[in-house]
Amino acid sequence: MRLINVCGARPNFMKIAPLMRAFEGVPGIEPILVHTGQHYDRQMSRLFFEELRIPEPDINLEVGSGSHAQQTGLIMQRFEPVVAESKADAVLVVGDVNSTIACALVAAKLGVGVFHVEAGLRSFDRTMPEEINRVLTDAISDLLFVSEPSGIENLRKEGVADGKVHFVGNVMIDTLERSREQAERSAILEDLSLSAGGYAVVTMHRPASVDRPDVLRGLIEAFGEIQRDMPVIFPIHPRTRKQMAEAGLDGMTAGMPRLRLLDPLGYLDFLKLTAHAAVVMTDSGGIQEETTILGVPCLTLRENTERPVTLTQGTNRLVGMDPVRLLEAYRGIRNHPPKACHRPDKWDGQAAQRIAGIIADWRR
Repeated sequence: MRLINVCGARPNFMKIAPLMRAFEGVPGIEPILVHTGQHYDRQMSRLFFEELRIPEPDINLEVGSGSHAQQTGLIMQRFEPVVAESKADAVLVVGDVNSTIACALVAAKLGVGVFHVEAGLRSFDRTMPEEINRVLTDAISDLLFVSEPSGIENLRKEGVADGKVHFVGNVMIDTLERSREQAERSAILEDLSLSAGGYAVVTMHRPASVDRPDVLRGLIEAFGEIQRDMPVIFPIHPRTRKQMAEAGLDGMTAGMPRLRLLDPLGYLDFLKLTAHAAVVMTDSGGIQEETTILGVPCLTLRENTERPVTLTQGTNRLVGMDPVRLLEAYRGIRNHPPKACHRPDKWDGQAAQRIAGIIADWRR
C-alpha cells in the first residue's frame, strides 16, 4: 500500500512522528510524507522535525499562511497532482487543521482511501474552524481512528458505520512518553531561573481568546494578578503577539515584570516547562491531553472542549475567558490541589502501532 501521510501545522507534528516510525516496521506499507507548509518557520516547524526525528518530507507544498479559504484552496490545488502522480492507495491525515480537511477532500474526490487519526472529537461549537474541519473530514473517511470513548459515541450518532471506527488511543501521548526522558535533560528551567512547581504556563492562539481586544485585555489583566503570586511563562504564538500589539497591550505587559513573553519553544523545552509547572492556562486541545498525563492542573480558557476525558479522568477544568472565573480557579488550585487523575484507556504510548496494524489489514 502506497500511503501518503500529511502534516502541515505544529499540532500535526507530534501526531505524525510516531506514525512514521510505526510504518517503518510494517511490510506492505510504503509511507510517503507530505508537508503542506501551513506552518513553515523554524520555531513552528523545522525544530519539531529535528527534535522528534521526523523524516525529511518527501514533498513540501510550501503553501504558507493566508485566510482559511486561501490556505485550504491552495493546499488542494498543490496536493491533487501529488496524489495522482504517486498513484497512492490512501491518504492519512491527522488532527483538525486546514491541511487535514484539504487533503482529505482531494483524496476522497480522486477515489483514494482516507484515514483520519484523532477522529470523532467534538466541541459542538461550529464557530471553531477546527470543528468544521473535524466533522467534514470524518464524513469522508474510510478509517476513523479514535483517541477517547466520546469519539466512538459521536461518530455513531452521526451515522458512521461501526466497522470504520477503531478506538486506538492517543498518538500525542505516544510522542510524549517517548520524549519524556529526553525532555528532562532540557535546561529551560535553569535558563529561565525557575524552580519546579513555582511558576505558571500560558498558551493562547484561538480567535475567540485573542481576536477580541476586550477579551484579550481581560485575560492579560488576570495573568497580571497571577504573576504577583508566581512567574507566568507565556511562549507566545506569532499571531497572538500581533493581536496584543494591535490592541495596545504591550505597555500593559511591560508593567508586569513576572509575566514573561517568550518566542515559541521547541517540543522538548515546552514539555519540560509544562511537566514542572504549578498550573497551565491554555486554549489548546493537545495541552489538555498532555497535562492529564503529566498530572499538572490545567485551566482551559474555553467554554467547551472536544476532549471530555480530560475533564472526567484528567486534570482539566473549563474556566472560559472570564478573568474572574480564571482567578477563582487559580486560587482554588493554590489552596486545594486537585485530586489525582487517571490515565485514560489506551493512552499508553502504543496508539501508532495499533493504527499501523489496522491499516496493514485494510481493504477497500
